[in-house]
Amino acid sequence: MGNKMEENEYKRRMQIHGRELYEKYMSLYQDGHSYEELFLAMESFYKNRPAELKELDGKREQNPFWFRDKKMLGMTMYPSLFAGNLKGLIKKLDYLSEQKITYLHLMPLLKMPHPYNDGGYAVEDFRTVDPEIGTNEDLETLTKALRERGISLCLDFVMNHTADTHEWAMRAKAGEWEYMQRYQCYENYDIPSQFEQTMPQVFPATAPGNFTWCEEMQKYVLTTFYPYQWDLNYHNPKVFNEMVGNILYLANLGVEIFRIDAVPYIWKELGTNCRNLPQVHTIVRMIRMILEIVCPGVILKGEVVMAPKELPVYFGTKETPECHMLYGVSSMVNLWAALATQDTRLLKHQMDVIHSLPDNCYFVNYLRCHDDIGWGLDEEQERNLLIDPLRHKEYLYRFFEGTFPNSFARGELYNYDPVTLDARSCGTTASLCGIEKGGFEGDDRQKAQGVQRVLMMHAACMSLKGFTMLSSGDEIGQVNDYGYKENPDIASDSRYLHRSPFNWENAELRRKKGTVQNEIWKGLKKMEQIRRQNPCFRNEADVTTWDTCQISVFAIRRTFRKKEMICVANFSGEGKMAQLPTLKAQYEDLFTGEKVSMQSLWMEPYQYRWCVRDGE
Repeated sequence: MGNKMEENEYKRRMQIHGRELYEKYMSLYQDGHSYEELFLAMESFYKNRPAELKELDGKREQNPFWFRDKKMLGMTMYPSLFAGNLKGLIKKLDYLSEQKITYLHLMPLLKMPHPYNDGGYAVEDFRTVDPEIGTNEDLETLTKALRERGISLCLDFVMNHTADTHEWAMRAKAGEWEYMQRYQCYENYDIPSQFEQTMPQVFPATAPGNFTWCEEMQKYVLTTFYPYQWDLNYHNPKVFNEMVGNILYLANLGVEIFRIDAVPYIWKELGTNCRNLPQVHTIVRMIRMILEIVCPGVILKGEVVMAPKELPVYFGTKETPECHMLYGVSSMVNLWAALATQDTRLLKHQMDVIHSLPDNCYFVNYLRCHDDIGWGLDEEQERNLLIDPLRHKEYLYRFFEGTFPNSFARGELYNYDPVTLDARSCGTTASLCGIEKGGFEGDDRQKAQGVQRVLMMHAACMSLKGFTMLSSGDEIGQVNDYGYKENPDIASDSRYLHRSPFNWENAELRRKKGTVQNEIWKGLKKMEQIRRQNPCFRNEADVTTWDTCQISVFAIRRTFRKKEMICVANFSGEGKMAQLPTLKAQYEDLFTGEKVSMQSLWMEPYQYRWCVRDGE
């Protein structure tokens, strides 16, 4: 009886999506035999899906926006840095539950070459956990343990490329034509030279050019990122079919969210910039439908670094959705720019753009992640504000490097280009906010102000539309680790400044009153508690920015039915009098308990307030 019901469920989902899936597939590949192979593989993965995951699928079909719940709180980490390996992570899950984490994003953990693997984004086997991190059995044990705690696991799925040591690449190097066709290989430089005319370089300083000569094949191979990462050829239906199979395999191990990495790059056409082409959206739409047929409890998060106004295409439409959510990259960049300049006008403008996007657009917001801070600000708006974009960018990365006069930050540059003067910034939240500088100089006042900046930045981030993802270590004020410079394999990559082992001794200090760790932990816990309990953080809440008559004071107004909250943050090191004259009611600051007026609101240096109408 159970098998019959499950079979009917699968047929029902296929009836909803089958026709569109077939039409989209044939529009790309015109290959009925390959579609039949995909169809049979989907059916097989569904039949082999564990019963408890099918039960989860059923629940989430009834609640398709489960990931938008106000109780969502994320964390990202490298399992090896946090706890040594997956077994160690399983033993540390009480720590995550203590924080009320509901979404855990683990950095790449699939089999990778060593030592050069671009932080795990050069994948050698999409169906096997890297032996240094654990086993597939460990991963399945972890996902089960997380589900029992109400935590969903997110993994990166590298769409664009494989490692040059992947089985396909090795067989291509050995001369097997079928596997050469899974990449884009050329006998001479004629076609690569045509691509180079219109195709931008991702890392012009550290990995110039988009093609690499392969001595074994005697061919040029497309390598958009690094020479050891070979771009996949999605013109070949076998590539699509097998990559989808890899996603479904991991989904059946219990992975609930896939961050599809470098997705804008996956389709290449001569004469274009090979980014964000229409075929990319056909592929993402097909993956979305396949998940909704086989495992609707699983969702897609896109890694798309573009201006906010250009992002809706990656969500698709209400009728033909693509990604469920995207990273709020622009929010991160503008928060840090506001901190360095004490000017929130660019931040406010970007949030206004995001708030104007369709309702199906949803973001994961964060202050820091495993990567750098790339200073992709809105240059048109900068010019409108009479800000020179290049000089502004140079100021920002020098400020967070700590070389600009009176900077409180300590960080390092990444991918500095002396010709274009482009650069990105690296560092932990604590170090970029001044805690490291204050500690090094033995200045308790500086450290305290650094803690205040950390909390203010998190409060501003948590006030935004979407849910917040913490970077492991930020919750205890972990500072930069310069030890990476002693490892020749990673010494040239400054991103390892903030990719450091989790300090469990410092984590214990979260319970000791008066410590940096306790102050940050306690402050974040208060924010998280308010978010979980207050209806103004519901997904249905209306969210808008608000003018404060102070360029250094940022305000968000959140309303749900008759409930109202005003979230205010002072990005200045000086006290400021904010004015929100149209808000005439009396309010209560949920952090201090003060009764305040929005018409004349005093903000201490780096203070943050979440205020509700008095009596609510």
